[in-house]
Amino acid sequence: MRHLILAATLAMAAVPVAAASHTEGAGAASAATAARLDAAIAGSWRSDANKARDQYRRPKETLLFFGLQPNMTVVEISPGAGYWTDILAPALKDGGRYVAAHNNPQGSEGARRQRAAFIERANANEANFGDVAITSFGRGLGGNIAAPGSADMVLTFRNVHNWVGAGFAEEAFRSFYTALKPGGILGLKEHRLPEDRPDSEQTRRSGYMKTSEVIRLAEAAGFKLVAQSEINANPRDTADHPEGVWTLPPNLRLGDKDREKYLAIGESDRMTLKFVKPAA
Repeated sequence: MRHLILAATLAMAAVPVAAASHTEGAGAASAATAARLDAAIAGSWRSDANKARDQYRRPKETLLFFGLQPNMTVVEISPGAGYWTDILAPALKDGGRYVAAHNNPQGSEGARRQRAAFIERANANEANFGDVAITSFGRGLGGNIAAPGSADMVLTFRNVHNWVGAGFAEEAFRSFYTALKPGGILGLKEHRLPEDRPDSEQTRRSGYMKTSEVIRLAEAAGFKLVAQSEINANPRDTADHPEGVWTLPPNLRLGDKDREKYLAIGESDRMTLKFVKPAA
């Protein structure tokens, strides 16, 4: 499996990210990135189901907001089945590097199966994805996601609630900080709980989180919040559903009960946050 690379032995070359010296240069870089993203999003390797989710996940707008550039080394945390891999890997294939910090191979049988399926798909799509590096993420594995100071950007999508529930959110954020270069970016999306919602067992188990709590976790690790976006906001989502966020599509945990109601709401309301690792 040519893509299976352990971060502990991975000499990840630091791909320099040249800062644009003037507005025209920045605009050209953004246009080049946008063109790469357009091509990846339209790619034939992407499933119809994933393309249907683009209206909720807004991949192009989100990645441009984070400041993605084609020459970056980008680490995605917990890529799952690879929705974002299908976009990021092709966009970074020529000049950059995509690193998938996937499930702990010593974890559950389900985690091992998902990881194995991901590796198989990465190998099958080498022409489109390039040489994907696959590392490990999980409790006690923070140092394995990438070599220290090697990444220009770390991205994570709708995962923070899982780390909080498992009790290693602080460790996770520290690992991102270590992996990033000074000046590197942490881009984050998460299901959003209204700030005025009382804390309770139900809200803690809902899959939603308050923006203030996510910011607190990142800042405690040393990050500085530099921007927030409403790109992934959904005002139809009240964040108080019987089965939490999983009541909504694509999970639709209630089955046919009120199905049309939840389909009309769409996927969850999401915060979109951009942090930086201070240069000094």
